[in-house]
Amino acid sequence: MSNVPLDRRLLLWAPLAIAASAGLGFYALLGRMREGTYDPRGVPSPLIGKRIPTFDLPGDNGPGFSSADVMAAGTPVLINFFASWCIPCVEEAPLLDQLHKQGVAVWGIAYKDKAAATAAYLARNGNPYARLARDDPGQTAIDFGVYGVPETFFVDTDGIIRARWPGALTDDIIAHGLKPLLKTYS
Repeated sequence: MSNVPLDRRLLLWAPLAIAASAGLGFYALLGRMREGTYDPRGVPSPLIGKRIPTFDLPGDNGPGFSSADVMAAGTPVLINFFASWCIPCVEEAPLLDQLHKQGVAVWGIAYKDKAAATAAYLARNGNPYARLARDDPGQTAIDFGVYGVPETFFVDTDGIIRARWPGALTDDIIAHGLKPLLKTYS
């Protein structure tokens, strides 16, 4: 091997270095899973701890709502981005209805959905939304950093985003994520 140039020897070791790095990353992932700190849906939002983006959205049969309305609500608000064509949205609909019946302010934003399709979805699955707006162009969703529906944001009484849950809400998310926030910020 002494006849092989140094840069070729380094090239021969590259696959081993890549495999070792991947192994260490996998080992770290297993450790986080064992500790219970691994969240496969966990994509951190840069908006946590910041004021909600400014928006003003129309509604179908009402005024819709704006960021100013959220901040003036006087109570924490769950902003739920959803769509009629979204299967996980259908799955989370009963949980949103339960939250609404428990007095949680759930405000919905229909994301890139036709008005008739949204109305049919709400007639079929119930309407847990105290306020309902439309984001047909999707700009408000972009401003919030939404990358798929459903996606839910917890906004405190000062208009600060305290949590974000991508995907459908679950009993576990409500028990361990939402309920503690409601106790803290209500």
